[in-house]
Amino acid sequence: MHREHTRRVRIGSREIGGGNPVLIQSMTNTRTEDVKATVEQILRLEAAGCEIVRCTVPTEEAAEAIRKIKKSIHIPIVADIHFDYRMAIAAMENGADKIRINPGNIGTKENVAAVVKTAKERHIPIRVGVNGGSLEKSLIEKYGGVTAEGIVESALDKVRIIEDLGYRELVISIKSSDVLMCVKAHEILAQKTDYPLHVGITEAGTLWSGNIKSSVGMGIILYEGIGDTVRVSLTGDPVEEVRTAKLLLRTLGLRKGGIEVVSCPTCGRTKIDLIGLANRVEAMVADIPLDGVKVAVMGCAVNGPGEAREADIGIAGGIGEGLLIKKGEIVRKLPEEELLSALREELLHWEA
Repeated sequence: MHREHTRRVRIGSREIGGGNPVLIQSMTNTRTEDVKATVEQILRLEAAGCEIVRCTVPTEEAAEAIRKIKKSIHIPIVADIHFDYRMAIAAMENGADKIRINPGNIGTKENVAAVVKTAKERHIPIRVGVNGGSLEKSLIEKYGGVTAEGIVESALDKVRIIEDLGYRELVISIKSSDVLMCVKAHEILAQKTDYPLHVGITEAGTLWSGNIKSSVGMGIILYEGIGDTVRVSLTGDPVEEVRTAKLLLRTLGLRKGGIEVVSCPTCGRTKIDLIGLANRVEAMVADIPLDGVKVAVMGCAVNGPGEAREADIGIAGGIGEGLLIKKGEIVRKLPEEELLSALREELLHWEA
């Protein structure tokens, strides 16, 4: 099922599915009970471009914190529940815009029914999450191990439990740390259901390995037209998850906006700290509200102008000085320490 044809589901002030833009999600790693720290982190995530945020709700105090957190943030909040169905109900009563549960691990059918009843009364969508790492023994035996087919069957079994209770405001999430298995599972699931899908590679890892695994797996899935929300799972500051997701969506043409920074790979001709300069440029342009502008950061004056021709604007460094380049033409020669501020000034007064 292509994302154009998935069901529309409302999450707080946002709507997903049915051809709506793919939304970026992240998850706080603060204690939800610590309202101040959680709000601070969510505001940082918002500033980075996060559009939906998930918080764990393991205690009654965390559920009550949801109400307080909501007063200070501007994006929908999803309550993440493991095992205790009462926390799901408490989170919804405290204003959660969506809940994430695995109906298989919150106990009896009566427990699931109680959660669905509250969700139905309050029109709160449920994200049904299934993880390859916690697949039921019966499905592992049936398929001879953890497989894409088993993950999909498990997810659809959970969905059926909620459908049988008369509720269809659902989002499905299937995750595996095996990238190609995860891709295959999404391809199978997209053929079998029209519910919106939340896409991610679970336990993807550190900033380095997590970014690569997530980019490969999610890149294939999204390119195939599958997926309505995304989360890049990284071990680290969740703001990095959002930065990666934004670039991933932009690279795939699923999102416009922001300034794209390109830089040369450096060589023996490089006479400046190009790596440091490229990183400083990337940080410097983050808050400039320009769409579709490409900035090139080049390491030498030999190939710099030519290589920067495809960019809208660029800088090329030499020994103690550098060039400011527009559309491949040298505009000015500047001392090295003035390159960054000159580039920023040009971008702040940009006229296409």
